[in-house]
Amino acid sequence: MAKRNTQSGPQTTAIHAGEAPDPTTGASAPAIHMSSTFISDAPAGFSAHDLGPDSPYLYARWSNPSVDMLERKIAAMEGVEACLCTASGMAAASAIFFTFLSAGDHVIVSDVSYAGVTELARETLPRLGIEVSMVDLSDLVALANALRPNTKLIHTETPVNPIGRLTDLAAVARLAHGAGALLSCDATFASPLGQNAAELGVDLIMHSVTKYIGGHGDAVGGAVAGSAELIKQMRLEASIHHGGILSPFNAWLIARGAATLPLRMKAHQSGAQAVAEWLETRSSVTRVIYPGLPSHPQYQLAQRQMTNTSGMIAFQVGNASQGEATAQAMIDKLKVIHYAVSLGHHRSLIFWMETAGLMDSSFKLTSAQLDSYRAFAGDGIFRLSVGLEDADDLIADLGQVL
Repeated sequence: MAKRNTQSGPQTTAIHAGEAPDPTTGASAPAIHMSSTFISDAPAGFSAHDLGPDSPYLYARWSNPSVDMLERKIAAMEGVEACLCTASGMAAASAIFFTFLSAGDHVIVSDVSYAGVTELARETLPRLGIEVSMVDLSDLVALANALRPNTKLIHTETPVNPIGRLTDLAAVARLAHGAGALLSCDATFASPLGQNAAELGVDLIMHSVTKYIGGHGDAVGGAVAGSAELIKQMRLEASIHHGGILSPFNAWLIARGAATLPLRMKAHQSGAQAVAEWLETRSSVTRVIYPGLPSHPQYQLAQRQMTNTSGMIAFQVGNASQGEATAQAMIDKLKVIHYAVSLGHHRSLIFWMETAGLMDSSFKLTSAQLDSYRAFAGDGIFRLSVGLEDADDLIADLGQVL
């Protein structure tokens, strides 16, 4: 697998980046700064346009010490200059789109993305005069054909939610930058430990930090990491004007989770590999999609691009009626794995996602794009987020219903 280049080791970075002992109290752990305003010791302008990197804290929508600490930590983990934290993953996606796109611009969005992003791109952006192309970004020919003179942004996701299809980030970056466009990537499934997104050419690395970075399912937030110049534009536009800021308390919780991310990602990967290999032995399971399995159709890309294959598994159990029946059995019988949405938590989570329903509500794919989706998902998949439990216990729990 690819190697990650950092000044410090990943565990040291996750623990110490962005943090320092409190200069007043000597506290080792970071404080939670819940104040909405801060005392000024000199006259200052009353506009966010006056703010610079060394400006004091004035108002929590502009900046906050607890949120700033998490932003520095995520930027260091991604190996980039800066980060903007937001109130949710969707706020992070919206910050990208509404900062860098205007009426008359063209954006290319992965045709399989987080459902909220897909719906925003398809339903909201065109209403604002932004041209949108939904493209299978695992198909480089389709991407090249979709580029236009006014293409300003390509937004991808890898692995894609929920089917685990991969995007060749280096190849997509070459096409994007050759066309003068920015490349953003939702890396939530991979986490900052899963791929060297910046080194592969991604300009804006997006996360729902509700998931792996926070890791405990108790705080909602989002983040976008990238160059200082790009993040500066987003901070003024998204935080100051749109107002989708992260709560300092949530920032503190997420930073607390981020400190153990390298250890957790090793455990997620190890557990998922064991469960995925077991799922492939079950006659009731008709297809397993996991980047760590040689049976994954993009296994070689996963080996080249991913530094950790994460804990996300998709699997089929036959047709839609069989999937629905199995989902009900899981609701009735599972004791360790929670039948619930979301992912990346210390608890294992599973949810049934029927293809027909997703096509009607979110993706609306047809022709070759629908064929590509169904090649991974068939009539529907179970999205399994493998947590930190013992793999043998997860296997025994699933064995009741599979």
